[in-house]
Amino acid sequence: MTVTVYHNPSCGTSRSVLELVRNAGIEPEVVLYLKNPPSRKQLEEIARQDPQGARDLLRTKEKLCAELGLDKADVTDAQILDAIAEHPVLLNRPVVVTPKGAKACRPADTVLALLP
Repeated sequence: MTVTVYHNPSCGTSRSVLELVRNAGIEPEVVLYLKNPPSRKQLEEIARQDPQGARDLLRTKEKLCAELGLDKADVTDAQILDAIAEHPVLLNRPVVVTPKGAKACRPADTVLALLP
């Protein structure tokens, strides 16, 4: 099973998710998204695979989210994805992508639904 984890090593939840994936016997592709951010096209594909869509990928606790007005209900998925592509710090972490789908895995144990 191919698993990709968009990871921030300074985040405890992200580290926990990575550990859960590895404990399932899977060595994931780890993307340090702040250094190597996903493209707008990649973000669109991830959002398409996430049952909750683009809004699930948005880190609403990030101060920049409110500054850009992304916390408003009328913000479109396209606006969210554009903002994340321009400001990778807005990506809710960690995001995990598997053949079963994609999800921002907060809390950490939500990753288990994406694993075999």
